[in-house]
Amino acid sequence: MAIRVGDHLPEGTLTEMIEAETPGCSIGPNTFSVAELVRGKRIVMFGVPGAFTPTCSAKHVPSYLTNYEKLKARNVDEIWCISVNDAFVMGAWAREQKSAGKVRMMADGSATFVKALGLELDLIARGMGIRSQRYSMLVDDGIVKALNVEAPGKFEISDAETILHQLGALREGDRCRA
Repeated sequence: MAIRVGDHLPEGTLTEMIEAETPGCSIGPNTFSVAELVRGKRIVMFGVPGAFTPTCSAKHVPSYLTNYEKLKARNVDEIWCISVNDAFVMGAWAREQKSAGKVRMMADGSATFVKALGLELDLIARGMGIRSQRYSMLVDDGIVKALNVEAPGKFEISDAETILHQLGALREGDRCRA
C-alpha cells in the first residue's frame, strides 16, 4: 500500500555521494537514516525513475533548482531527489545538474526505501528493473503533509511549482515544532 498524507515515513536508509569531507561525512558514498535526517525538519522529496533520463534531467530536477530560493523562503530545510540508482551515478548526476548545496541527490540503489513507500515502478519489461514512480512530497518532522504521484509517463504534478502552491495552502500551525 502506498504512503498517504498523514502517514509517518517508513524506516529506511539512503546513500549520498559526498564530494568534500565534513565532520561525520567522509568523501564517497555515505549512508544515512531517513528518520534521523527528517527529524525536526521540513523536507521536500521528489522521486524520479532514473538519473540522466530525459524528463528527470531536463524538467524535474531543474524545477527544484530554479525554485530553490522560493522553497527556502517557505521554511523548507532541505530538498531531496531520490532515485533507484547507486550513489556514484547520483553523484555524477549531481555534478551534471549543478545541484550542490541546493538539492541532495539521494540514492536508493536496491529500491528498498521506495518499496517501503509503496511507490515502486516495475520497468523490468523495458530493461530498467524496479524504479521509483515520479512523485513529490512535503514531509514535516517525518509526517507526510502533501503527496503528488504522477500517472505513468506524466510530469504534471510533481514539480516544484506544485509543492510551492501546497506550501502556500498550509497554515503556519501545520509547521512542525522542533
